[in-house]
Amino acid sequence: MENTSTAQFQVNIGDIEMKFTTEAEVFSPHGADRGTLAMLSVVKLEKQDKLLDLGCGYGLVGVWAAKQIGAEQVAMCDISGTAVRVAKKNCERNGVDVAVYQSDGLKELPQALRFTKILSNPPYHEDFSVPKGFIELGYKRLVPGGVMYMVTKRKEWYFNKLKSVFGGVRVEEIDGYYVFTAEKRER
Repeated sequence: MENTSTAQFQVNIGDIEMKFTTEAEVFSPHGADRGTLAMLSVVKLEKQDKLLDLGCGYGLVGVWAAKQIGAEQVAMCDISGTAVRVAKKNCERNGVDVAVYQSDGLKELPQALRFTKILSNPPYHEDFSVPKGFIELGYKRLVPGGVMYMVTKRKEWYFNKLKSVFGGVRVEEIDGYYVFTAEKRER
């Protein structure tokens, strides 16, 4: 039976054109989320980056990154089986062969995976247990000098949590969202 709750749309970020199909159960099913776009506006990628799209949804961040630094440099994960299935289809649709994992945060990702960048637009309308795990486990999976980018509508809790785990955090307000940048420093 064909899912009648699908949507298709195109997203252009800079000179990168992408096409997506989504389903109603996946976050922001009708277009690019403004918070995600705000976060991507501050992210600077380098060819040698190893990037994780944490909580990938339909795959916008991972596809965007793969088109810049190469699919082999990118991993995506989401707890939702629907999101993983849709993200895999969108990778194929956009010509990038990205590894997409079904995982509760970083818990089920292969232990050997380490990243220079982790990008996330976490579910922040619920309690803080999900973003708490994203931040704490994400820190452990970043290489020294690696950076976590996170975007939310709330500021105080995220600022305090990122600062306590990373030792410092930069926050920018963009289009009504808070974009956090935290670097894992050498200890």
